[in-house]
Amino acid sequence: MTTDLRIAPVAGEAMLEQWRHVHNVIVPPAAMTLDEARARAARYRLENAYAGDVLVGCSTVRPPEDEEAVVTVIARVLPEYRRRGYGTVLYDRGLAHARVLGARAVETCVLAVNEDGLRFAHARGFVETERYVLDGESDVWIDLRLTLA
Repeated sequence: MTTDLRIAPVAGEAMLEQWRHVHNVIVPPAAMTLDEARARAARYRLENAYAGDVLVGCSTVRPPEDEEAVVTVIARVLPEYRRRGYGTVLYDRGLAHARVLGARAVETCVLAVNEDGLRFAHARGFVETERYVLDGESDVWIDLRLTLA
C-alpha cells in the first residue's frame, strides 16, 4: 500500500546520508562515500522515499548529456520494503521528470544479482542493452533501455 509514501528531494547532509545508505545497501559493489554522494547531488536529481517517517528507498535521475536525449532513471527500494508499490511510485516520478527533461529514451542500470530490480525493469518494457564487469571487479552489471513514444 503506497498511501503513506512521501517522496522528498534530497536537501542537506542528513538526507544525503540517507540516500547514500539506500544506494550502498542496494549496490554494495558501487558503495560511495559521502563526498561521492555530494558530487552526485550536484549533478543529478536525488530523492528519498519514506513510508511515514521510515526511509524505504531513493531515486536518481541523470539528465541527458547529448543530442540522443537519454535520461537515466534509477529507483531503489530497500529489500524489506519491496512489493508494496514504492518502486513504482519512485520510477513513475523519475519517468515524469525524464519527460520534462525532453527524454526520448530512458536507461537504467541493475546489478545482475538483483533479480527484483531486473523483473521490475523488464515489466516496464526495458530491454537489456549490455552486460559488463568493471575492470578489476567480478560483479555483473546490466544496462537496460526504454524508448519513449
